[in-house]
Amino acid sequence: MQVLKDIYQVGGDLNGITFDEPRALWNDANSYVIKTEQGLIMIDCGCGDTLDQIFRNMRYWGLQPEEIRYCILTHPHFDHAGGGHKLKEMGVKFVAIQETAEAVATGDDRCCGFLYHKTFVPFEVDQKLADGEEFGLLGLTFKTVHVPGHSMGCTAYLLTWEGRVLNFSGDVIGTLLGGDFGWDGSIDFNKPVYIQSLLKLSRIDVDIMLPGHGLIYFHKPRIRVEEALNSALSQWR
Repeated sequence: MQVLKDIYQVGGDLNGITFDEPRALWNDANSYVIKTEQGLIMIDCGCGDTLDQIFRNMRYWGLQPEEIRYCILTHPHFDHAGGGHKLKEMGVKFVAIQETAEAVATGDDRCCGFLYHKTFVPFEVDQKLADGEEFGLLGLTFKTVHVPGHSMGCTAYLLTWEGRVLNFSGDVIGTLLGGDFGWDGSIDFNKPVYIQSLLKLSRIDVDIMLPGHGLIYFHKPRIRVEEALNSALSQWR
């Protein structure tokens, strides 16, 4: 599904782009691909069992899987990073914040394989980031925004594209199809930390928010963040 010129959503089971055998409410996170003249950048790579579907969706839009150069991870949960070891075998380089890099390198319970009754296959992240860090990939500049709580590795990434600021927000914000927050069964889920992350994100104005599951927000996504923050403040204190 083309989101903007040269930006595509190629995976995600909540809105039917990919499908995995139902085990949890969200088996396969949204995966996005950005096309550049130097190759492709992927944001999250799904659970791994749908990678053939993701590649088929890419080819429909003329995107060749072998041209994926980098995959940026929003956090280490199985539905977002379970396919990482398969992409590593293809030579794809991974980028993530330190907390996520540590989790996927061990494949431990922070990756939440138990939710899907699957085993997370560990892999190494090539470029480790810090909060607030700007980094360049294939001619594009991203900004790292650490927003822990859903998991301690949760990260949003800001990118200016055609004059608009995009936020690849992972699971820090729930979708209107499935609640205000990311799943609260993570080993390292933390409500007080999560509230602070929502407050942090509510102070950042962006034009489009591309979440880890479900619907993309094209109109005043900051309102959606503020709604989630209000829910957290109302329910969690």
